[in-house]
Amino acid sequence: MTELARLEKTLGYAFKNPQFLLTALTHPSMGGEHNQRLEFLGDAVLEMCVSEKIYHAHPEMKEGAMTRLRQKLVREGKLADAARKMGLGQYLLMDRGCEAGGGRENPSVLCDAFEAVLAAVYLDGGMAPAEKMVTRFIGDCTEKDEMDAKSALQEYLQGKKRPLPEYQVVGEAGLPHERVFTVSVVLCGQEIARGSGTSKKRAEQNAAMAALQMIKHLGEKA
Repeated sequence: MTELARLEKTLGYAFKNPQFLLTALTHPSMGGEHNQRLEFLGDAVLEMCVSEKIYHAHPEMKEGAMTRLRQKLVREGKLADAARKMGLGQYLLMDRGCEAGGGRENPSVLCDAFEAVLAAVYLDGGMAPAEKMVTRFIGDCTEKDEMDAKSALQEYLQGKKRPLPEYQVVGEAGLPHERVFTVSVVLCGQEIARGSGTSKKRAEQNAAMAALQMIKHLGEKA
């Protein structure tokens, strides 16, 4: 059994055009045709699949809660875990430098690859097998709502009658296709925490999570 055939068995889907899958597994470090365009499409397909599942699974849920649940389900860590569940890292095509730097276990790389593979399934077979892939590796979206870190931090500060935080980009690093942003959380003019991520939104979420943990920890010690 070839590697692609083993991955197809894991996915529960056999490609009519294997080139879609091969492109989805090709990291930008390889040059030529790689998976960034598929990642773009996969992000939209994922959001549609998850949104529809939430809509049907939670008829009582209001828009804000639905949005927070979707954010929880499509966050980088969740998608990286889904990629690990299917063993996706071992199938990725990347240059030696990226591999030596831990690329096969990099959450951002795995997240992007998951979205690219989802797009490949969608292009090859349509929405039905894409939805099956989302259910198989992410879940049926029936889990209870959980706020994203920025919303949770805002609600916590409002409950304590404290001013709302500000987010500032304080650093950018990495190659053009592997940018890493660093964001600081500023409260009353003072930086209280930082977080990094492959997009400004992800960096803000990680910074907010770090700030919330620190504030709660200090509150418990007070």
